[in-house]
Amino acid sequence: MSDSAGRDRKAAETASAFAHPAVAPDASAAYGSHPDQVIDFFAPRDGRTGAPLVVLLHGGAWRAPHDRQHVSPFADFLARRGFAVASVEYRRGGEDPGPDPVAGRWPETFDDVAAAMDALPALVARELPAADPRRTVVTGHSAGGQLALWAAARHVLPQGSPWRLPAAPPLRGVVALAPIGDFASAVERDVCAGALHQLLGADDFEARSAHVDPALLLPTGIATAVVQGVEDTTVPQAVTEAFVDAAAKAGETVGLTLLDGIGHFPLIDPAADACAVVAEEIAQLAW
Repeated sequence: MSDSAGRDRKAAETASAFAHPAVAPDASAAYGSHPDQVIDFFAPRDGRTGAPLVVLLHGGAWRAPHDRQHVSPFADFLARRGFAVASVEYRRGGEDPGPDPVAGRWPETFDDVAAAMDALPALVARELPAADPRRTVVTGHSAGGQLALWAAARHVLPQGSPWRLPAAPPLRGVVALAPIGDFASAVERDVCAGALHQLLGADDFEARSAHVDPALLLPTGIATAVVQGVEDTTVPQAVTEAFVDAAAKAGETVGLTLLDGIGHFPLIDPAADACAVVAEEIAQLAW
C-alpha cells in the first residue's frame, strides 16, 4: 500500500470509529472520590442473566482528551452480543490537559485501574445483576490494551509493589486489542509520540517499567489473546509481536489474531467486521 493510500485508509478508519454517537450506560458507579474514578455498566441487550462480564479499558495514549465515551458504542456493541460490560474510567494526563496533553499520571493511572478492578465484584453485584462475574474477561484497546494486560498480571508484580495481588485475579482471560504490550519495542518506534516516557518519566523509566510493562510481567498463567491489525501504524504489529515473543520466552502461549487490511480503530468500531472478530475472541474465553 502506498503512503498516501495508507494515510487515506487510516483517516477513513478513524473517522468511522469516532462517527458513532456516545451511548448512555444503564448505570454508573464511583469507585473513588475523583470524577474520573467511575465505571459505566451496560446490561446485555437480550435480557439474559448469567451473562459473561467484559471489563473494558479504553485507549487514547493515557491522555486526558480521550475518555470512555469514545468506546461506549463498542460497549453497546458487546452488550448487543449478549455480554454484560463494565467500562472503566481512570485518571489520564494532567488536571489541565492543555493543547499538548501529557500521557497518564504516575502512580494515579495505575492506582485507579487497580482500585476499579478490586471494587468491581461489589459494584457489579449491585449495578449489573445480569452479569456472571465467574466469567470475566478483561479487554482494552491500545493504551487500554496495556492496562488490560497489566490488570491480569498484578499477582506477578515485583514484591513490594502497592498493586501486587497475593494470587491471580479470577479471570477467564484477557483480550488485548493492538496493545502497547512491549515498552522497549514501543519506545523504539515512538508509539503515540513519546507517551511512554511521559507516562513513566524519563528518569524513572526503567525502574517503573518493571512494575507496569506487560512484557516484563510474564508468565501470568491467565489465558491471553491479542488481536492486531496488520496495517496498524499507531501501534504497529511489531510491538504486539514483541509481547507475544516475550510470553513465549517465559513459557506462556499468547493467542495472536492478525487481521489483514485492518488498521488501529476498526477493532473497536461497531461498523467494522473486525469488531465482530473481537467479540468472538472474547466469547471464546468467556464460555
